[in-house]
Amino acid sequence: MSSSPSVPPPPAASQLDKKSEAWSALFSEPMSELVKRYTASVFFDKRLWQADIQGSLAHADMLAAQGIIGADDLAAIERGMAQIRQEIESGAFEWKLDLEDVHLNIEARLTQLVGDAGKRLHTGRSRNDQVATDVRLWLRGEIDLVVGLLGDLQRALLALAEKNADVILPGFTHLQVAQPVSFGHHMLAYVEMFSRDAERMQDARKRVNRLPLGAAALAGTSYPLDRARVAATLDMGGVCQNSLDAVSDRDFAIEFTSAATLAMVHISRFSEELVLWMSQAFGFIDIADRFCTGSSIMPQKKNPDVPELARGKTGRVVGHLMGLITLMKGQPLAYNKDNQEDKEPLFDTVDTLKDTLRIFAEMVGGITVKREAMERAARRGYATATDLADYLVKKGLPFRDAHEVVAHAVKTAIGQGVDLSELPLEALRQFNPQIGEDVYEVLSLRGSLNARNILGGTAPEQVRLQIGRHRARLG
Repeated sequence: MSSSPSVPPPPAASQLDKKSEAWSALFSEPMSELVKRYTASVFFDKRLWQADIQGSLAHADMLAAQGIIGADDLAAIERGMAQIRQEIESGAFEWKLDLEDVHLNIEARLTQLVGDAGKRLHTGRSRNDQVATDVRLWLRGEIDLVVGLLGDLQRALLALAEKNADVILPGFTHLQVAQPVSFGHHMLAYVEMFSRDAERMQDARKRVNRLPLGAAALAGTSYPLDRARVAATLDMGGVCQNSLDAVSDRDFAIEFTSAATLAMVHISRFSEELVLWMSQAFGFIDIADRFCTGSSIMPQKKNPDVPELARGKTGRVVGHLMGLITLMKGQPLAYNKDNQEDKEPLFDTVDTLKDTLRIFAEMVGGITVKREAMERAARRGYATATDLADYLVKKGLPFRDAHEVVAHAVKTAIGQGVDLSELPLEALRQFNPQIGEDVYEVLSLRGSLNARNILGGTAPEQVRLQIGRHRARLG
């Protein structure tokens, strides 16, 4: 008679408690130290600790309400989490590489503090739906901060615009002088961009603010969870409806990073103009010394490092967007370890955007506008040529004919080295006899500016109306 194969006895409870990995009973050898370091995320995902505790408490509350855990367990979990919160805030909490991530670190400490109640907390959930919930909760709060910072930057631009609503700036197309615009009007263009950025953030927040918890590993759970209760406790706008999608979706992270990329692109465009305008070739503005640096070899230098660095950091955020899209493009359903790589680019995008918005809101307040230099530049570029064409159209000339007439007039002015407004009336009348004395008001920079008094136009009156509209919108 053959003997049955020997089966090793199960480890004692004390042995189980010593195991650090949640899956260790299955494995016959410990994880390689190299693999531990390669796969661990605790030293960057620990910033999710507040969201992890918040989500865990909402989950525990629901488990107790559903009769899945007892009231004593809930009280113990709440007591333990309060202590963990205090330890983390004071810096006393020990983050352990062996415990791999923020979730296992907190759960292990909770179990240390409250025993079996801590072990029951994970009932009906997986780290897959847990991490998805944590990231969403964390990102929701960060979006709220970003929207506030976008508002601060818009207010700083509005103050600069109001102060310089009457200042004439040469407007450019193809970086060639085109028409005179109000400097305030130019600043309002960026207010419009950043207001759209805020709208995109608020819209993305709606899709961030949905609850994956309860999807468990990928298929849902057999426990009678009340997912709607958890969503309500966490003030989330709804529940992810498909368990596979709930644990594997990172659209919300990509969408946020896309919106952040656009905001950084707007910052970068503004930065490019600030760098140009501060150069001696333009000399339109000065940036306060506290936002600039000098040269280690050239004592006369004052470098606009903040806008230059913002241009560079824009490339960094664009790279994070491409990285997140590439991360997701080949993943089958459901959760895969690849998704651990979503956090560092997302975290860095948030940090970079917040820091940039904060410093730009302060820097805008330190910009000095050099109105005389701007007006001189506007005169050099025949910025009122279109105004002369419009003047002739109002006299009855077809626009294409008027365009041709003005081109000849500009050519003559260039040859003589003078502005159109400096040509004598007799010379102007040679191009068209309908030109009268009133043409000089049309050819003045101020007249050109004031003439564009329509909705969205650059006339100072319109600029002030737009400033009022934006201030009412921002509150």
